[in-house]
Amino acid sequence: MAVAETQLYAKVANKHRSKSTSVLLESLLAKGFPAHIAQKALAATGQKTIEDAAKWLHSHCNDPSLDDPIPQEYALYLCPTGRLHDHLQEFWKESKRQCGKNRAHEIFPHITLCDFFTCEDQKVELLYDTLKRVGDSFSQCFPPSISLSLHSSTSYLGFFIGDSHANILKEFALAFSTEASAQADCHVKPCLKQLHLTLAHKFYPHHQKTLEELAKCINPRESCQWVAALYSRDMRFVHYQTLRALFQYKPQNIDELMINAGDFVYVDPTQQSDVSEGWVIGTSHRTGCRGFIPENYTERASESDTWVKHREYVFVTASRLFTQTENEPNAKLNGEVRNPSMSRSVTNVLSLQLSQNATLRRGVLVMRHGERVDQVFGKSWLQQCLTADGKYYRADLNFPSTLPKRKDSMKHFECDPPLSCCGVFQSRLIGEALLDQGVTVSYVYSSPALRCIQTAQHILQGLKLDQKVKIRVEPGLFEWTKWEASRVIPNFMAVTELAEASYKIDTSYRGNFPLSSLVPSESYEEYVSRSSAVIKQIITACPSKGVILIVGHGSSLASFTRPLLGLPARDSSNFAQVVRKIPSLGMCFCEELKEENKWQMVNPPVKTLTHGANAAFNWRNGIVED
Repeated sequence: MAVAETQLYAKVANKHRSKSTSVLLESLLAKGFPAHIAQKALAATGQKTIEDAAKWLHSHCNDPSLDDPIPQEYALYLCPTGRLHDHLQEFWKESKRQCGKNRAHEIFPHITLCDFFTCEDQKVELLYDTLKRVGDSFSQCFPPSISLSLHSSTSYLGFFIGDSHANILKEFALAFSTEASAQADCHVKPCLKQLHLTLAHKFYPHHQKTLEELAKCINPRESCQWVAALYSRDMRFVHYQTLRALFQYKPQNIDELMINAGDFVYVDPTQQSDVSEGWVIGTSHRTGCRGFIPENYTERASESDTWVKHREYVFVTASRLFTQTENEPNAKLNGEVRNPSMSRSVTNVLSLQLSQNATLRRGVLVMRHGERVDQVFGKSWLQQCLTADGKYYRADLNFPSTLPKRKDSMKHFECDPPLSCCGVFQSRLIGEALLDQGVTVSYVYSSPALRCIQTAQHILQGLKLDQKVKIRVEPGLFEWTKWEASRVIPNFMAVTELAEASYKIDTSYRGNFPLSSLVPSESYEEYVSRSSAVIKQIITACPSKGVILIVGHGSSLASFTRPLLGLPARDSSNFAQVVRKIPSLGMCFCEELKEENKWQMVNPPVKTLTHGANAAFNWRNGIVED
């Protein structure tokens, strides 16, 4: 048992259990469910209906933790509704689209009144009663509107609550925590520090200006009805990532997990290092079962997507009888006075930024290569394709029909494998998609690895640029040499050999880093330094407008874009974990802003490419033979 789970068991094992029952619980007991399991189902579904609890019990019939005495965690939030909520949701959407996901996107807009605490399943109804009583006692003094002022820093953006209104909310939180702690025998801690409604948190510093402009479009005086809501989450998965299944997956092996489209899966990032590439191991939120699933069947979900709303108290206050006048205070952002009634809409800000994009000077599209043969058939793929006299033949339709001629031994393809046929198709498909979007590729750089050169070639074919733009082979783009299984630098095909094999190579190009400069088993610091130097040299050598396409490896996406953005290298301890999640043809796109002479990361010009696995098939098995 994991240490964290052991601590959870110890935390709840000696708790006194109440014998009180509810109508819902009595109905489940009448169906023959044990009391502790019935209470667990009710707590997990918000104690709403018998149908919800029964469906949860049916789904969790094979859950190995069904009998575990681990309760839910609960939190009390104050949430906006109405027009203010709509504008906040619009900000959530636009900030994510323009600046990518930050920590605030993990949870819906809210003000935290009481942070997460545990409560035994059979005592949850006491929390509901407490919320109702405390809400009633504060309904008369609850402010008709809450004063919100915008504050910003390099890692935080949000509304701070005015002192007079914050004091009322703190008194409400304190009253709830005091009574809930006494009635439900749990430790509830109210939030008594600066109350706030977070808009963005832990974002890149160069996104601060864009986020501020979007935030200024929110009128904090918009009509709003505030709701105190009690939410719960599964305390076992607090530090896990939450994935959402995009497609159904039916297990093909006993250790795989059944998922339906829309299912949520909890994944522990610390347990993925030994998992095969392209797979993750996780626990299903719907069934509680654990197993392997294809990573490209999922996408990142928000932390709060799996939370359950139990009860809410709506504060009904008098409607605002007036709007802001000249004598009313204006919203402030770091001392800057701003009249909310003069705020531009998010749409206007977006239009302004789109017009600014017309002045972009250059773009850098960094891409991982397509599917390679050893990724599908293993490291011994070449042995499967050689006849007794050493000639290559196609043992599976996903093997390349031929291998390019090289002067040295064919054995060198083992350390420098080509693309599979699916990899060729993937690459050409990406090129065609770039063509459809009108992307102008002016320069192409490739790692010396054959799989990268082939990817670049087929992307250019899809773009219909294979006769116009040539590939510059840059040894400095090769991946971190520590990851080479052979512990030596692969014997790559020479530029002249590649040209003779009909690859569109710029034979006049001289790399910034000659092959001889690549050091086997280089340190992480050496790899980071090499990557930073080569991307800066490429940028300097490509002054023209248009997109610079760089085809490299999974490690390339972080190691070549972060220096452009002015960000430090990722910590070496989690670098491998990040890289292993990057699929074939995974890409990042950076744009240079001419006026600021800075780079920013934006959405790539084309969508991602997702597909499922297709296992080898022997028609004899199960068709002819038993």
